[in-house]
Amino acid sequence: MATSNVCWGIEIGAFAVKALKLEVADQNVNVLDYAIIPHGKVLSTPGLDQNDAIRVTLGTLVAQWDLSKAAIAISVPGQASLARFAKLPPVEPRKVPDIVKFEAAQQIPFPLDQVEWDYQTFVSPDSPDIEVGIFAITRERIMDRLMLLQDVGITPDHVTLSPIAAYNALAFDRQFTEKTPGTVILDIGTTSTDVVVADSARVWVRTVPLGGHHFTEALVNAFKLSYPKAEKLKKEVESGANSKHIAQAMRPVFSDLAQEVQRSIGYYQTLHKEAKLTRLMGIGSTFLMPGIRKFLKQQLSASVGPIEVTRIEDFERLKYTGLGDERRAEELRNNVLSMATCYGLALQGLGMNTVNANLMPVAIIRKSVWKSKSAWFGIAAGLAVATGAAMFIRPVIDDFAVVGSNPDTVIETAIREARDLKSKAEEAGVIGDAAVDNRPVNMMSLLDNRAIHAYLVDDLSKMLEDAQSKAATGEDQQPAFVVKAFQTSYRHGSSSIDSEFGSGQQGATSRGGHGGYETPADETGTEVAAKRTVECVLDVTTTQPDARKFMLATIDRWLKENKVREGVPYTIVVDQTPWTMRDETRTAAAGNNSSGRSGPFEDRTGHGGGGHGDRPMRAIDRIRQDDPNAVIIGASPEQGGPGAYAGSLPSFNSLKPKEPAGTTRATFRVQWHVEINEPKAPDESGETADGGGA
Repeated sequence: MATSNVCWGIEIGAFAVKALKLEVADQNVNVLDYAIIPHGKVLSTPGLDQNDAIRVTLGTLVAQWDLSKAAIAISVPGQASLARFAKLPPVEPRKVPDIVKFEAAQQIPFPLDQVEWDYQTFVSPDSPDIEVGIFAITRERIMDRLMLLQDVGITPDHVTLSPIAAYNALAFDRQFTEKTPGTVILDIGTTSTDVVVADSARVWVRTVPLGGHHFTEALVNAFKLSYPKAEKLKKEVESGANSKHIAQAMRPVFSDLAQEVQRSIGYYQTLHKEAKLTRLMGIGSTFLMPGIRKFLKQQLSASVGPIEVTRIEDFERLKYTGLGDERRAEELRNNVLSMATCYGLALQGLGMNTVNANLMPVAIIRKSVWKSKSAWFGIAAGLAVATGAAMFIRPVIDDFAVVGSNPDTVIETAIREARDLKSKAEEAGVIGDAAVDNRPVNMMSLLDNRAIHAYLVDDLSKMLEDAQSKAATGEDQQPAFVVKAFQTSYRHGSSSIDSEFGSGQQGATSRGGHGGYETPADETGTEVAAKRTVECVLDVTTTQPDARKFMLATIDRWLKENKVREGVPYTIVVDQTPWTMRDETRTAAAGNNSSGRSGPFEDRTGHGGGGHGDRPMRAIDRIRQDDPNAVIIGASPEQGGPGAYAGSLPSFNSLKPKEPAGTTRATFRVQWHVEINEPKAPDESGETADGGGA
């Protein structure tokens, strides 16, 4: 994506949401603002709803800081993403993307159409080999995070892995090159630790499931404390009266952490025999704990050789003058250990990152790019209008000159005779507008595809049954999805005929489109067959917890996994994200439905009673009186005819179950279309592809 000269880097950590706003000007990177907003409780607190806690903290950020007029870059934790590394065979540069895609399919344990991924190649000056880093996250996880951000009005431009952002920060701040000594960056977070090896222009990443949370858990178990009290005690380890006992209780966690770091470094050295790692740079608030650097140095030096262990005390290439307040600048310097990831994220938005791994979904990036260009399209349209007006002036002047001149007598006579001949031809009916009745053509086209709608209704039934099988069950079992409306539009060229089915309707209405469509043509003017499609719009509601995630796992996945099936006369065509949330409401009172009825069910057709209601949904077809090209596309059961249903069709969701108090109901709109398979042409012998006669 295009870079900006101002960017917010936002890290959603387990302890706090941290944000850093940077600006690049005259080759200097200035700090314009920053924010450190702790969560009400640490996200690792047992029983805490993490999404709700994150929404509250992000809401505070949006309310108190201006995030507009700047790019936004966010990170995803290392343990929630994938980082894989491989050596590529010697190939031409133009073939590298194809080789990387093949490697990604081998390295990523998910189908590639279910993940967002990116890659970075690394070339060492001392080796002809090309190495590649492949970074990925499942589409379900990234969409969950983006929807959570959207709830508070944040739309990021860049998404990358936390360890990659940390590396970009130190690579820029300490000016890493291929001659920089082998360095281990250790970012100890709340729930995990990122081990990043920077060696000879290469990067290697591993995430270890150990962090500050595990030190707190050790104190909880050793002293039988509550989690908040243990967290407070951990921060007082140096000044507390029982510091020796506290350190002793946390020693097993120290040992586990040192062992995991040792194992990571050892594995990297088995891949790169020539690697010499001589220093470890620590970031993360856990590095403030006394004794941790000394302990790591002793353990690592004994296993991997002499290694210097330091922690980041300041950012050397950042300018703090943009803050305009020395007190705030000093406060930021005191928190640099926890701001490295934000630093790297903001650098990516400024285009000053070393490793470029953007995991934003391509569809969302494309929408953002088009939105940003809309203003330029308006300017271009204005220029086009002005140019057209300028080109129009000369013909108008010439026209006035011709009108002002006296016409020749011979010309006037010829014009008068032509008018007389035209008038006589119109009276005789030889010329004029001929009314074209296209209803027979449209009717025949509908008969060719009369079975399509039955397949569509069958698909709807199957996807709802699939969703029901995956729905969470409870004492008051609710249907997985309640259908509010299902609309289909048949299109052939410029002709369309629509039908709607929905709850609350007494029948299905059909609207005839304008017939007489023009046959499309290719660039040479040769007529080509128009595609026959049916556009489908489905409105549903659900009371399932985490409704977006449930939609992704059910209807979204069903549509994508059932695009082409044997025996189904069409192909399902669906966008990357075919659904949108229209509404989300919460039931206020228990024991009553929204209509105020005391019974357990409500008849959605407007009549009392249970079962299918008093009035069935009928396939009623209507001829529009104002459209001579409208056609009948079916018939009611009473009318009979080729489009009649064998029996009455009950309205969708005529019964609405009672909902308990506090139930959250989400409304979605799902859109897709199907392309009707064209019949195969017969061969020269008159046989079709399936062996039947022509």
